[in-house]
Order: sequence, then structure tokens, then C-alpha cells
Amino acid sequence: VQLVESGGGLVQAGNSLRLSCAASGSMFGITAMGWYRQAPGKQRELVASITSSGRSTNYADSVKGRFTIARGNDKKLMYLQMNSLKPEDTAVYYCNAHELRVRLGLPPDEYDYWGQGTQVTVSS
Repeated sequence: VQLVESGGGLVQAGNSLRLSCAASGSMFGITAMGWYRQAPGKQRELVASITSSGRSTNYADSVKGRFTIARGNDKKLMYLQMNSLKPEDTAVYYCNAHELRVRLGLPPDEYDYWGQGTQVTVSS
């Protein structure tokens, strides 16, 4: 699975951005996708995630009510709508796909795919 993010940029606080993630390759075994971010000097953190079915989502407390994660109908597109952006949202945002590999007679294996990241900068 290859992941390519787009949509980052520089915006003023209070404005909006929409990030997109385009996946290619087989999505068989992908159980969830998500957005992570990493600010300078900080650890990568989960921003939002969505199950393969799209029925369940999860958000970091810091973005609840402001960000919305969604998947495209063909399951190979994922979006992050970011509203009311704050300077503390400044980070590199990464697209993630989580795969569950079922192995006959063995415990399942898990693997994470990552995009190259897209910079989001929010000025005050």
C-alpha cells in the first residue's frame, strides 16, 4: 500500500484546510486508516482514525469538534477537514493505514503504512 498526502499549507488561525490521502495497491487487510501529526521536538500523535467500514471514528481530545475524518466511497481516499485551526495544530501530518495480516496457524500480524507527510502551518 502506498499513501500520498496533499492539501497542507500555511493558513491563519481560525481558517480551514482539508487534507487528502490517496492510497494505491491492495487495501485487503486494511482495518483502519488515520491521520497522525508530529510537531518539532514532539512525538508523533494520533489526530483521528476511521475504521475500514467508515462506521467508527476516533479523535484526539485536542481536535474534537474542529476536525472531521472521512473516507471516499472507493475506500482509497481519506480526508481530514480541519476547521478553526490554531497555531498549536502546526505540524507535519501523516496518513496511516493499519493492516491486519491473518496467518494460517499463527497469531495475526499487524503492519502500519505511512505517507511522506504534508506540512500544516497555522499562523497567529
